[in-house]
Amino acid sequence: MRIITGTAKGLKLKTPRGRDVRPTGDRVKESLFAILADRIPGAVVADIFAGTGNLGLEALSRGAAAAVFVDASADSIALVRANAALARLADRAEILRLDAAAAVSRFARAGRTFDLIFCDPPYNKGLAAAIVDKIDAAAIVRPGGALIIEHSRHEQLPADLVNLTVTRTERYGETLVSFLTNNT
Repeated sequence: MRIITGTAKGLKLKTPRGRDVRPTGDRVKESLFAILADRIPGAVVADIFAGTGNLGLEALSRGAAAAVFVDASADSIALVRANAALARLADRAEILRLDAAAAVSRFARAGRTFDLIFCDPPYNKGLAAAIVDKIDAAAIVRPGGALIIEHSRHEQLPADLVNLTVTRTERYGETLVSFLTNNT
Protein backbone atom coordinates (compact mmCIF):
# COMPACT_ATOMS: atom_id res chain seq x y z
CA MET A 1 0.00 0.00 0.00
CA ARG A 2 1.43 3.34 -1.05
CA ILE A 3 0.67 7.02 -1.54
CA ILE A 4 -0.17 7.31 -5.23
CA THR A 5 0.63 10.95 -5.98
CA GLY A 6 1.30 14.37 -4.50
CA THR A 7 3.94 15.44 -2.00
CA ALA A 8 4.37 11.92 -0.57
CA LYS A 9 4.14 10.12 -3.94
CA GLY A 10 5.40 6.54 -3.87
CA LEU A 11 5.71 6.31 -0.09
CA LYS A 12 4.98 2.82 1.21
CA LEU A 13 2.74 3.00 4.25
CA LYS A 14 3.10 0.84 7.31
CA THR A 15 0.39 -1.80 7.47
CA PRO A 16 -0.96 -4.05 10.23
CA ARG A 17 0.13 -7.65 10.59
CA GLY A 18 -3.27 -9.18 11.37
CA ARG A 19 -6.54 -9.16 9.50
CA ASP A 20 -8.33 -6.72 11.81
CA VAL A 21 -7.66 -3.85 9.41
CA ARG A 22 -8.52 -4.11 5.71
CA PRO A 23 -6.80 -1.19 3.96
CA THR A 24 -8.30 0.14 0.73
CA GLY A 25 -6.36 -1.41 -2.14
CA ASP A 26 -4.35 0.72 -4.56
CA ARG A 27 -6.67 -0.03 -7.51
CA VAL A 28 -9.77 1.11 -5.62
CA LYS A 29 -7.94 4.12 -4.18
CA GLU A 30 -6.66 5.21 -7.61
CA SER A 31 -10.19 5.10 -9.02
CA LEU A 32 -11.66 6.88 -6.00
CA PHE A 33 -9.16 9.73 -6.17
CA ALA A 34 -9.52 10.06 -9.95
CA ILE A 35 -13.23 10.68 -9.35
CA LEU A 36 -12.51 13.21 -6.57
CA ALA A 37 -9.44 14.90 -8.11
CA ASP A 38 -10.94 18.40 -8.44
CA ARG A 39 -12.41 18.32 -4.92
CA ILE A 40 -9.22 17.52 -2.98
CA PRO A 41 -7.09 20.71 -3.10
CA GLY A 42 -7.88 22.84 -0.05
CA ALA A 43 -10.48 20.40 1.30
CA VAL A 44 -11.07 19.68 4.98
CA VAL A 45 -11.27 15.90 5.24
CA ALA A 46 -12.27 13.31 7.83
CA ASP A 47 -11.07 9.70 7.63
CA ILE A 48 -13.40 7.66 9.84
CA PHE A 49 -12.47 4.03 10.61
CA ALA A 50 -9.04 5.28 9.51
CA GLY A 51 -7.10 2.03 9.95
CA THR A 52 -3.70 2.96 8.49
CA GLY A 53 -4.72 6.48 7.49
CA ASN A 54 -4.41 5.47 3.84
CA LEU A 55 -7.28 7.60 2.44
CA GLY A 56 -6.78 10.72 4.54
CA LEU A 57 -3.03 10.72 3.91
CA GLU A 58 -3.60 10.36 0.16
CA ALA A 59 -5.90 13.41 0.35
CA LEU A 60 -3.29 15.39 2.31
CA SER A 61 -0.57 14.40 -0.16
CA ARG A 62 -2.79 15.71 -2.97
CA GLY A 63 -3.33 19.09 -1.32
CA ALA A 64 -6.15 18.77 1.20
CA ALA A 65 -5.82 21.54 3.80
CA ALA A 66 -6.36 19.31 6.84
CA ALA A 67 -7.50 15.82 7.81
CA VAL A 68 -9.00 14.37 10.96
CA PHE A 69 -8.34 10.65 11.45
CA VAL A 70 -10.69 8.65 13.68
CA ASP A 71 -10.33 5.07 14.85
CA ALA A 72 -11.22 3.24 18.06
CA SER A 73 -8.21 0.91 17.89
CA ALA A 74 -5.00 1.89 19.67
CA ASP A 75 -3.03 -0.13 17.09
CA SER A 76 -4.67 1.72 14.21
CA ILE A 77 -4.06 5.09 15.83
CA ALA A 78 -0.37 4.16 16.22
CA LEU A 79 -0.25 3.25 12.51
CA VAL A 80 -1.89 6.54 11.49
CA ARG A 81 0.60 8.51 13.62
CA ALA A 82 3.56 6.60 12.19
CA ASN A 83 2.32 6.94 8.59
CA ALA A 84 1.55 10.66 8.97
CA ALA A 85 5.07 11.23 10.31
CA LEU A 86 6.63 9.08 7.59
CA ALA A 87 4.73 11.05 4.90
CA ARG A 88 5.70 14.36 6.57
CA LEU A 89 2.01 15.27 6.79
CA ALA A 90 1.56 15.20 10.58
CA ASP A 91 1.31 19.00 10.76
CA ARG A 92 -2.05 18.86 8.91
CA ALA A 93 -3.32 15.71 10.65
CA GLU A 94 -5.50 15.55 13.74
CA ILE A 95 -5.66 12.01 15.12
CA LEU A 96 -8.45 10.93 17.47
CA ARG A 97 -8.86 7.60 19.23
CA LEU A 98 -12.65 7.44 19.37
CA ASP A 99 -15.52 5.24 18.35
CA ALA A 100 -16.82 6.46 14.98
CA ALA A 101 -20.32 7.31 16.25
CA ALA A 102 -18.88 9.20 19.24
CA ALA A 103 -16.59 11.16 16.92
CA VAL A 104 -19.49 12.14 14.65
CA SER A 105 -21.47 13.31 17.69
CA ARG A 106 -18.47 15.31 18.92
CA PHE A 107 -18.04 16.97 15.51
CA ALA A 108 -21.75 17.89 15.41
CA ARG A 109 -21.68 19.37 18.93
CA ALA A 110 -18.60 21.43 18.03
CA GLY A 111 -20.14 22.60 14.73
CA ARG A 112 -17.32 20.98 12.73
CA THR A 113 -18.08 20.16 9.11
CA PHE A 114 -16.09 18.57 6.32
CA ASP A 115 -15.78 18.85 2.55
CA LEU A 116 -15.08 15.13 2.27
CA ILE A 117 -15.57 12.27 4.70
CA PHE A 118 -13.95 8.93 3.92
CA CYS A 119 -15.49 6.03 5.77
CA ASP A 120 -14.31 2.43 5.56
CA PRO A 121 -16.01 0.40 8.33
CA PRO A 122 -15.57 -3.35 8.78
CA TYR A 123 -17.78 -5.19 6.31
CA ASN A 124 -21.04 -7.01 7.01
CA LYS A 125 -21.47 -5.86 10.60
CA GLY A 126 -24.20 -3.26 10.03
CA LEU A 127 -21.71 -0.46 10.56
CA ALA A 128 -21.97 1.05 7.07
CA ALA A 129 -25.70 1.79 7.34
CA ALA A 130 -25.36 2.92 10.96
CA ILE A 131 -22.57 5.41 10.29
CA VAL A 132 -24.27 6.79 7.17
CA ASP A 133 -27.42 7.41 9.25
CA LYS A 134 -25.35 9.05 12.00
CA ILE A 135 -23.41 11.32 9.60
CA ASP A 136 -26.61 12.28 7.77
CA ALA A 137 -28.41 13.19 11.01
CA ALA A 138 -25.39 15.08 12.37
CA ALA A 139 -25.20 17.23 9.21
CA ILE A 140 -21.39 17.33 9.26
CA VAL A 141 -20.94 17.18 5.47
CA ARG A 142 -20.69 20.73 4.12
CA PRO A 143 -23.07 21.85 1.35
CA GLY A 144 -21.62 20.50 -1.88
CA GLY A 145 -19.45 18.09 0.12
CA ALA A 146 -19.51 14.31 0.06
CA LEU A 147 -19.38 11.21 2.19
CA ILE A 148 -17.49 8.40 0.47
CA ILE A 149 -18.14 5.02 2.05
CA GLU A 150 -16.55 1.71 1.18
CA HIS A 151 -18.79 -1.26 1.97
CA SER A 152 -19.61 -4.83 1.01
CA ARG A 153 -21.95 -5.36 -1.92
CA HIS A 154 -24.09 -7.34 0.56
CA GLU A 155 -24.76 -4.23 2.68
CA GLN A 156 -27.56 -1.82 1.87
CA LEU A 157 -27.20 1.85 2.71
CA PRO A 158 -30.21 3.71 4.16
CA ALA A 159 -32.67 5.06 1.58
CA ASP A 160 -34.42 7.60 3.82
CA LEU A 161 -31.65 10.16 4.32
CA VAL A 162 -32.38 13.83 4.99
CA ASN A 163 -29.16 15.67 4.08
CA LEU A 164 -27.31 13.22 1.85
CA THR A 165 -28.13 11.61 -1.49
CA VAL A 166 -26.36 8.66 -3.11
CA THR A 167 -25.05 10.16 -6.35
CA ARG A 168 -22.70 7.42 -7.51
CA THR A 169 -21.72 3.86 -6.67
CA GLU A 170 -18.71 2.02 -8.08
CA ARG A 171 -18.21 -1.74 -7.79
CA TYR A 172 -14.84 -3.44 -7.38
CA GLY A 173 -15.50 -7.17 -6.98
CA GLU A 174 -17.16 -7.63 -3.58
CA THR A 175 -16.55 -3.98 -2.65
CA LEU A 176 -18.81 -1.01 -3.35
CA VAL A 177 -17.74 2.60 -3.01
CA SER A 178 -20.76 4.87 -2.60
CA PHE A 179 -20.65 8.64 -2.95
CA LEU A 180 -23.28 10.53 -0.95
CA THR A 181 -23.50 14.26 -1.62
CA ASN A 182 -24.95 17.08 0.43
CA ASN A 183 -26.84 19.02 -2.24
CA THR A 184 -28.17 21.75 0.07
